[in-house]
Amino acid sequence: MKTITKLWILIVTLAILAPLGLIIPRHFKAGAAWGEWGMDEMKISAGYIPAGLAKFAALWNSPLPDYGFRGWESKPLPALSIAYVISALAGIAITIGVIFLLGKFLSKKD
Repeated sequence: MKTITKLWILIVTLAILAPLGLIIPRHFKAGAAWGEWGMDEMKISAGYIPAGLAKFAALWNSPLPDYGFRGWESKPLPALSIAYVISALAGIAITIGVIFLLGKFLSKKD
C-alpha cells in the first residue's frame, strides 16, 4: 500500500473518531472538552477572563460553532456526532485546499 493511501486512511479515521471529543466529556459529565472553553466557561473555571481573550473574542466567529450547525444545539448525541464528522471533513478539505493553492502560488515558474 502506498504511503499516501495510508495517510488518507489515517486522516479519514481521525475524522470519524472526531465525535469522541463530544462523547467522552458528556459521558463523564466533564463539561466542555479540554481547551474548548468559551468565555463563560473560562470565567467559571479560572475565575476571570484573560484580557486578550476578552479583547479579541468578537474578532472571529466560527462558520460551524461548536462543530455543529446552527439550531442543532438541542439535537441528540448521534446527530451531533454526524455534525462533528462533517465539521472534521470540512476542516480537512479547507486545509488541503489552502495548502494546494499555496503550493501552486509559491511554485510558479517565472
